[in-house]
Amino acid sequence: MATDKELSDFLVNVERRAFKQAVYAVRKNEAALDVVQDAMIKLAEKYGDKPTAELPLLFQRILQNTIHDYFRREKVRNTWISLFSSLNKDSDDGGEFDILEVMEAESGTPGAETSLDKLEREQVLAGIEIEIQKLPTRQREAFLMRYWEDMDVAETAAAMGCSEGSVKTHCSRATHTLAAALKAKGITL
Repeated sequence: MATDKELSDFLVNVERRAFKQAVYAVRKNEAALDVVQDAMIKLAEKYGDKPTAELPLLFQRILQNTIHDYFRREKVRNTWISLFSSLNKDSDDGGEFDILEVMEAESGTPGAETSLDKLEREQVLAGIEIEIQKLPTRQREAFLMRYWEDMDVAETAAAMGCSEGSVKTHCSRATHTLAAALKAKGITL
């Protein structure tokens, strides 16, 4: 069981990496801060009594789910905005100006992405997630801790209870397996 201090120390150590991961996913600093804060609160409330060794993987899963929740909320919000803006277009006022109709999204933001870009990105991410799930347990753990949680080899070895050499071996095998599987699907990164 993790003590309050161990949980607090864990959250302090993971905060920066989680923020970088969230910013990369949602591409908005404010939204990324909200996502990380929500994930930390969920971990503390629901899983604060878990052993310290389980916290990294639990937090990673919670963070990923919170990011997915963010995109679901954005999709619903955008649907309602587009529905209401289409109602306004049918009016014969002629003189009303709506900035949302003429404003273009910044390049590199989700709003600037075409539907095809979004679909391709979602398909690639889904393919990667499927292939990660197919990895043997130890390889998957090592891969996620090293490359998703940005833990170094020593931290990963300590969390997994194995040697640093084993971590390197697991990560190497995982990356080679993933690369081959994704290449077979036509996905190149």
